[in-house]
Formats: sequence, C-alpha cells, structure tokens
Amino acid sequence: MTARSLDGAVVLITGGAHGIGAETARQAAGRGAVCALLDVDGEAAAATAAALPGRADHLGLALDVTDSAAVTAAVDDVAARLGGLDVVVANAGIGEAGTVATRPVEALLRTVDINLGGVVRTAHAALPHLVERRGYLLLVSSAAALKNVPGGSCYAASKAGVEAFGGALRLEVAHRGVAVGVAHPAWVRTPMFEAQTASQAFNDGIRRLPWPFNVVSPVEECGAAFLRGIERRQRKIYVPEALRYVDKVRGVFTGALWDRAVGLRAHDTVPAMEHEAVGR
Repeated sequence: MTARSLDGAVVLITGGAHGIGAETARQAAGRGAVCALLDVDGEAAAATAAALPGRADHLGLALDVTDSAAVTAAVDDVAARLGGLDVVVANAGIGEAGTVATRPVEALLRTVDINLGGVVRTAHAALPHLVERRGYLLLVSSAAALKNVPGGSCYAASKAGVEAFGGALRLEVAHRGVAVGVAHPAWVRTPMFEAQTASQAFNDGIRRLPWPFNVVSPVEECGAAFLRGIERRQRKIYVPEALRYVDKVRGVFTGALWDRAVGLRAHDTVPAMEHEAVGR
C-alpha cells in the first residue's frame, strides 16, 4: 500500500497530552504535520504541543470528550485555525481495574461514556471536515475487544463498541472519500499503564495472560505503528503486530473453552482484585 506523506497535513488527536496520543503527535510532527492536541488536561496539552518538533503552530487545547457541544466547537475551531483537517485520531480514554461488584456504577458508566461516547462525538464533529479533505479517521480500540478477561468489563465493552462503531462508519463514509481505521493496542507503557501497575492483582493478571496479550510495548513502538497506519490509511492497526492473527481466531478467546481456562485462574485473581478494591 502506498504511504501518503504527512508533510503539511493537519492532525487532530484527542487524549493528546500524554501517552499514545502525545507520542503519535511527536512522530507525526517529525514528519512535517501540524498537530492539534485536545485533552481534558489543557495545560498539559499546551505544554506537549509547545514541545513538538517542526512547525511552530501546533495547538494544545482543553477538551472534555463527554461534552458534545464542546467537542464540536473545539474541532471546528481547530479546523478554522489550521485550515482544515486531514487526520483525526480519536484516542481519549480511561482505564478500568476492578469488578462490576466493587466498582461504583457511575464509574463503570463513565468509562463507557469517555471511551465510546467520546469517540462517537469526535467522529461526528470531525466528519464534515474530513469529507472536505478526503481524510482519515483513526479510532483507538484495544486488545481488550478481542478477548474476555475479568476486571475490565466496561473497558472491554467500550472498546468493543469502538470497533463495531468504526466498522459500520467505514462503510457509511467510504463513498465520500474518508477512510476509517481501528487500532487495537495491548499494554503500552504510558502514564495510565504505570498508574494501573500500582495494583499487585493487576500485575498478576497481566503476567498470567497468554502471549501476545501479556506483551507490554514501548510507547514509541505504538506511536510508530499508528503513524504507519495513518500514512497507509489502514483498516486495522495492531500493537503488537501478533494481535493481527489473534483477531482472525478471536472466537478462541471469547468462547467456552477460554472461559474455562481463565475461570480456573479467576477463582484466585478476582477475589484478590476485589480485596484490593475494598481496601483502598
């Protein structure tokens, strides 16, 4: 597949202040793109944007992706200030560690609203601008959408929803020249990941997962995979790449045999996880 140059392209990234979003912006800016980073932490977004290489007109703005009107206003503002949009990466999201029994219901639902609702709002606001430039929209799902594991029910649901949303949206906008990709990163060494590793039960859970679900990738590797996908307007992006083959046989990781195998370990890991949650 022929790669498209990002030199001079306008790239908008939600959740761009830290982690995968910030690294994707850094690498895109290194290829000549101008980046707009939108994040609930506006000060961090501005600082990250100011440190990007290349052009001097990168933007860093505050945005809560659960606010529909604010998302539309921010996306329109970026497009007006930078002359349009060529690439949009809907990356804003939060993690979840805990069971349905121990997590407050509003916290569970907030995970879905940010991770899935935020993607829907971002896509809806960005589409008119992407149609104008026949652009590319990348939606960040997760390896969690490919398997069933305890302790991240609403996170997995939200990320599976992102994948399904992207698959349908791809067909809706293809005739208008817009390409839609879905990314499936597994564990990536980001500030969010480091915060989760404070839980011993969380660490034990990762260690017991089968390869490649237990792979922890450097954020630089993830950013590079995203950039390749953006330049080639790929339908799917996997980090690590081995997840591509898991996707082809995902029924193995969501079926009854998987439930039995993981269920044997869950008899130990779930009580430990819930004990930690209650003790905090």
